[in-house]
Formats: sequence, C-alpha cells, structure tokens
Amino acid sequence: MSVKFSGKVAVVTGAANGIGRATALAFAQNGLKVVVSDIDDKGGQETVAAIKESGGEATFVRCDVSQDSQARALVEATISHYGRLDYAFNNAGIEIEQSKLADGKESEFDAIMNVNVKGVWLCMKHQIPVMLAQGGGAIVNTASIAGLGAAPKMSIYSASKHAVIGLTKSAAIEYAKKNIRVNAVCPAVIDTEMFRRAHVADPKKAEFALAIHPVGRIGKVEEIAAAVLYLCSDLAGFTTGIALPVDGGVTAF
Repeated sequence: MSVKFSGKVAVVTGAANGIGRATALAFAQNGLKVVVSDIDDKGGQETVAAIKESGGEATFVRCDVSQDSQARALVEATISHYGRLDYAFNNAGIEIEQSKLADGKESEFDAIMNVNVKGVWLCMKHQIPVMLAQGGGAIVNTASIAGLGAAPKMSIYSASKHAVIGLTKSAAIEYAKKNIRVNAVCPAVIDTEMFRRAHVADPKKAEFALAIHPVGRIGKVEEIAAAVLYLCSDLAGFTTGIALPVDGGVTAF
C-alpha cells in the first residue's frame, strides 16, 4: 500500500488558493492528473501553472458548485479531458459571518448553505455515478471543527459544516459495498486567505483562534493536504464515513 496515484485522476474544488491549491499540488506531486476548479479563474490558472512548473499535469475548469449544471459540467469535463475520475476533494466553501445568530442575515444563510452544503451535495451527486461505473473511487469533503461543535458568531457556517459531515457519513454507508469511500476532513484554524480576512475584520477573534490550539500555532495548508491524500490513498482502504479532525488538539478537550 502507498500514497502514490500514478495514472489516476482527481478533481479539486476551491483550488484557486489555500487548502485547495495545496491539495491539488500534493495530488500532482504524487502522480495524479488534476482538474483544478474554482470560480476564481485567475487563481485557478495560477494553481495549474504551479502544478505544471513542478512537472505535473493539470487543467482548469471554472465551476460554481452551487449550480447543478456547473457541477455536472465539471465532472463531464473531467471525463472528456482525462477519461476517468478516481478521487474528488470537495473543498469549495465560504465563511462570511461576523455576528451572533439573531443578528444574521437571510442572504448570508442562503449564500453559505448554497456553497458549503448544496455544493458538496451536487458534486457528490455527479461524481458518484462515474465512480460506480468505474468500480470505485474515494471522495473527501471539507468540513471543519466547527462541524464538530459550536462556533460562536459563525452559527450558519457551523450548521453548514455539520451538514457536510451528515452528507459524508450517509453517502459513505450508501456506497460502502460499491468500493467508494467517502470521508471528511475537519480543519481547525488554518493559515489561509479566509483566516487573514477574519483577522482584519475582527483582530480579537483572530487572537482567540491562535490561542485555542494546544500545539501553540495555527495549521498549515500542507498539513490538511497530507490528510486528504491519506484519506484518498490505499493506506485508508478500511476507512470510510469519518470526520477527521486536523486541529492541533482542539477537539481533544
């Protein structure tokens, strides 16, 4: 067993930066052909360029995962370009809350749920039939430690990540005997553009985020990528339906 994926194909959504870009690069470095997807065309193309510069193979497909036609077109483009789909990292997500639940806006709720929940559901809806036809595959969805507990001033985001875990576990059981494994990765605070935006919007919130990790620091995007590679690899062949915290010890309390 190994983490090598020679000749296989992966789709990564939300791959224009952060965790998605790091994972796309890691996939490529381990022999995968990668379909990079995002609504950020510039960032997506930059990810593809970085993969090619390191000797990997990748292509960019623009996709708003909250739209059924685009989620379907992403899978169709993958098959058209590379002929197969073996792994999917459904990572696209947003976090735009900065207030307590009663002060939240309906527009925020709709936007977060459409991307974080509906987007994961739509991606799996179109990815799974292809994997069934091929005889198997592996899917990893990005949840969060906010999906494992409370997240003050992020109640909608937290609810969306709880929902991602629910989708993950249900799909894992439904397709367990079809050689399709479905897992979720649950990061704590990671050094991404999303974290930096939160730091600017609410410095005290950012300081709290830095302090909650028992290891004494926030996480690196490469550390989440490593967890995703593991969950996709043969090393995790007996692992399905889990929500794996990669959190510097936060959920150990």
